[in-house]
Amino acid sequence: MNAILPRPAYEDSLMQIIFPDDKPAFDGANLTVRFMAQVDGEPVVCAITAEALEDHFGADSALEATLMTAFDKGLHRIRSVCAEALDQNHGEGVVLHSGLFRVEGMEPGRGATA
Repeated sequence: MNAILPRPAYEDSLMQIIFPDDKPAFDGANLTVRFMAQVDGEPVVCAITAEALEDHFGADSALEATLMTAFDKGLHRIRSVCAEALDQNHGEGVVLHSGLFRVEGMEPGRGATA
């Protein structure tokens, strides 16, 4: 089953972005969790850094089990930010770093408040 996310913050996109329910993979060499997206039917490899999972999703170490739990916890938000990044870079693979989750406009319903 594929998950198609509503995309209210970027509904003007001309690309269809889908996140298959494939299991993410830990990449210990790069300290990332990799996951797949499909952009207009083409597979695209995406990843999120251990640092982002620690800073924003509660991982307390860079151990595989901890990062995978944090990824599962933040799945909706991770996919949302990833979809926006894919939209902005025309569907090329992305690595989601911690700072990207702080950028205004990178996810629906979220923005910087003063």
